[in-house]
Amino acid sequence: MNIKEAKTEIINTIRAYNKKDDQGCYTFPLVRQRPILLMGPPGIGKTAIMEQAARECGVGLVAYTITHHTRQSAIGLPHIETKVYQGKEVSVTEYTLSEIIASVYQCMEETGKKEGILFIDEINCVSETLAPTMLQFLQNKTFGSHKVPRGWVIVAAGNPPQYNKSVREFDIVTLDRVRKIDVEADCDVWMEYACRQEVHEAILSYLRIKKDNFYCVENTVDGKFFVTARGWEDLSEILKSYEEFQIPVTESLVEEYLQKEETARDFAAYYQLYRKYGTDYGITRILEGSLSSEEYKEKTEMAGKGGFEERFTVVNLVLGALHTGFSHFAGKEERRICLHEALGYLKNYIQNHEEIQDIRTFIQNRKNSLEVKIEAGLLREKEIQKENWVIRKLEEYDLNLKKDHIRKSAQGFEKIKEYFQAELQERKQETQKLLDQTEKAFQFLEEAFGDSQEMVLFISGLTQDDKAMDFLTVHESPMYLKWSEKFLYRQEEEKLLEECRKEEDLLGE
Repeated sequence: MNIKEAKTEIINTIRAYNKKDDQGCYTFPLVRQRPILLMGPPGIGKTAIMEQAARECGVGLVAYTITHHTRQSAIGLPHIETKVYQGKEVSVTEYTLSEIIASVYQCMEETGKKEGILFIDEINCVSETLAPTMLQFLQNKTFGSHKVPRGWVIVAAGNPPQYNKSVREFDIVTLDRVRKIDVEADCDVWMEYACRQEVHEAILSYLRIKKDNFYCVENTVDGKFFVTARGWEDLSEILKSYEEFQIPVTESLVEEYLQKEETARDFAAYYQLYRKYGTDYGITRILEGSLSSEEYKEKTEMAGKGGFEERFTVVNLVLGALHTGFSHFAGKEERRICLHEALGYLKNYIQNHEEIQDIRTFIQNRKNSLEVKIEAGLLREKEIQKENWVIRKLEEYDLNLKKDHIRKSAQGFEKIKEYFQAELQERKQETQKLLDQTEKAFQFLEEAFGDSQEMVLFISGLTQDDKAMDFLTVHESPMYLKWSEKFLYRQEEEKLLEECRKEEDLLGE
């Protein structure tokens, strides 16, 4: 199973385990709620999918790497209590609340979410003293004498023995009480995620060409060599930062993230080529249509005569430039939708507040609400940025009302509606610009490569880009429709030919 399928399985499990009846009571028997045990190589994104699953299900998340814990922090500290059994007083050992269980309750208090995921990573790499506690946790959903609260789904993760020599094997009794999912590295699935996470375009381009270099973990007599999804994602961030400061990217820097010399050397060389081709072709000018006819012809001929790696890199440069445009548009679209919702709330608010300063009070209330949510940790960074943008827009509108000497809130709101129309007009212009760039991209690649594997790569890259698909689903691009239909027809034709070959083979037997 790949990591995307594993995430779907976790989401489905949360929904199944936390289903309630009309009275609000859980319907799935607690005793049958097996914890999920993800087993897979390191660095493939097991922790990342927990965050995504929690966000999509609207539940809390508490994540622990259990190798960082002692037996005391996991189950609590012992203390003596006096109990009476059959008329006799006896001293018994009890335990303070587990740090992990306490974190679950703290999450519930801070977020207001009574259901969630308790994620325990590296569960099969614990110390000898903690191993029995982990087995008890998986079998009974408890840490010491403290149960995991109802509504919290347990997900644990571990690495197979070939990746970690400190791994402890689970016995059949334990495995018979969990849902074991074996997760494998999958480049295509990670590429979808990487595109959404704005991973550096040079990395996406390289892995579209050399998928076999995506993941590798080797234990040899010469040492440990590995390349992981985590390594690519971290490398992406340092590349962006170095480019911003104009710091040279060296092979040694790449080796710090891709700890297999051949792959690091290969990517470092490709990165230099990617940057050079970006300069040579001037993709931005091609998409803007600002090249002279002579320059344009020179670029198409240069691309058409290029070797395999150059041709594919040119396609990826075009994909990268378009992705930047689609992402920028999607970000502004989200902010505009949020602003439109805010204006709806403002409209309702001023029905009972007639003075112009009431609009300013509305804006201040929104700022106060944002501060409370930030303090409680209820918002992600992108959500904070989006809300700050909305507040700045409202403040800009309020300043314009002052300049126009508006005195009443109803009159002010009518003016604000006019201001918002300017946003919609800007959106219309941005939409047309992006459509024009998409058409020019297809035209350039068509003239350079014709109906070739490069066009297949381009269509596949657009299809993997959810921002591109969100845009092209709503805004029709004739060239995209033409080539995607042609690509789909070709796929069906190849599938039919393959079936015919199988039939011929059977008849030949």
